[in-house]
Amino acid sequence: MSQTLTLNRETIAAVDTTNQVQEVLGLPDQLRDALWRAESANIEPRDSPGGLVVAAMGGSAIGGGLARAVLGDRASRPIVMARDYELPAWTTPDTTVLCASYSGGTEEALAVYDAAGALGARRIVATTGGKLAEAARADGIPVVPLPGGFQPRAAVAYSLVVALEVAAICGAGERVHSEIDVAAAHAEALVDRWGPDGDEDCLPKTLARGLIGTVPLIIGAGLTSPIGYRWKTQINENAKLPSFANELPELDHNEICAWEGPEDLGPFSAVFLDDSDLHPRIRQRIELTRGWAASRGMATYRVDTVGVTRMERLVSLVLLGDLVSIYLAALRGVDPVTIYAIEQIKDALARG
Repeated sequence: MSQTLTLNRETIAAVDTTNQVQEVLGLPDQLRDALWRAESANIEPRDSPGGLVVAAMGGSAIGGGLARAVLGDRASRPIVMARDYELPAWTTPDTTVLCASYSGGTEEALAVYDAAGALGARRIVATTGGKLAEAARADGIPVVPLPGGFQPRAAVAYSLVVALEVAAICGAGERVHSEIDVAAAHAEALVDRWGPDGDEDCLPKTLARGLIGTVPLIIGAGLTSPIGYRWKTQINENAKLPSFANELPELDHNEICAWEGPEDLGPFSAVFLDDSDLHPRIRQRIELTRGWAASRGMATYRVDTVGVTRMERLVSLVLLGDLVSIYLAALRGVDPVTIYAIEQIKDALARG
């Protein structure tokens, strides 16, 4: 573990055996390709008064939460996540269910696919293939084909854009095609600034060096709440570190009490994900909560979204968090691609 390691392509490649950093840097082109794939699927618009359920797990699920955040008050109907084997109890036949599984073999998504069919709800599938694609094609269900070769968590652009497109198709939200294009161009500039070829004191490298050796607590609010969860899971999987996410104002009603004495548990750090459009009282809470954390000896960081539209601002922090997780992996000397614990659990389940 070295805070002074130069975070360039050579040092990252020494641990990043499958070039995960390049998949992160490819976010702008992935956003454009995802939009093309979603449009090319030619899914017939059909109004769904019951809203949209996004049934997915892990990296395939995060797009639903991010899409709901992008739409904000432009979401005219419920957009909810189903990270389970069952649909929400209130789901009705006039609900659209997006079943997303990158591999096509996620057992929870497959179970919800069957449940939605039994209910008579409209189904749409996003996958690279597997059992989910086979079932959908046999049933005549629309499929958005995803490109192969990614780790599911690295396909965030696809899960986000497909969820946005399906939300528009079923009447749960506005179409944001132009915002996606603008956000892709915006992300290109950030890649140049924040990538391995960027300055050693650029934001993600500085953050990674500050977080190394700590348990990062990621705090979001509003638009940044699902981004905070994305940061947490990327740090978990890529850097193999404990990390936790919460949101304001809820955190100030419970978790902050636990910050009174974490020194006997090990060093913690707190990253507050800010956005220009947050409620003024939330922004005040960020400063007060950050001050409280600092008074307890925690390293604290306040990070702002970058951009104009909600899509630009969200994409900026998704990119930042993904890079921080890769840089943390390089500083720790661990390969970001390995997910042994996940694979072992899946193997055990497959054996019954």
